[in-house]
Amino acid sequence: MIMEILLTVLSIFLAIVGIAGGIIPGLPGPPISFFALVLIGITEKYSFSETFYIVSALLAFVITLLDYYVPVYGTKKFGGTKAGVRGSTIGLIVSVLLLPLLGIVIGPFGLVGILLGPFVGAYLGETMAGTSGDRALRAAFGSFIGFLAGTLMKLTYSIAILIIIFTSLLRPLFS
Repeated sequence: MIMEILLTVLSIFLAIVGIAGGIIPGLPGPPISFFALVLIGITEKYSFSETFYIVSALLAFVITLLDYYVPVYGTKKFGGTKAGVRGSTIGLIVSVLLLPLLGIVIGPFGLVGILLGPFVGAYLGETMAGTSGDRALRAAFGSFIGFLAGTLMKLTYSIAILIIIFTSLLRPLFS
């Protein structure tokens, strides 16, 4: 009983960390969310089918791989270089680390920072690499679109896992 409660609480915590990992660079959201699903499945009350675990694991793996590829693809599709991709990543990291130091953690300015950081970083990366203004702006836009696509995939997966966990926890109350 105590072990089930501990696993349940840890599972919910990891699912929430997985959602944060959908936004914070370097924190692998989908794999953490999948691990939360495995933990809740260890309990006897809330197990899932093997097929469900396999599909969930494959989705987490594919989304994690795509998250690295999609911004590169977006940048290249819009005429950017590796400097734009690196700048986008650095911009995101700076916005995630710098804004909280300035007291801007949540709310519209925190969200704006997370959204603008990759764009500004990609633009600066391109201009520092010698790319002209219009082309650098286009590449920054492509990197930004790729970043948003990757973030959306990670958040969708991680939120879905949290919903699945909560649904499995609440099901006994309503049946």
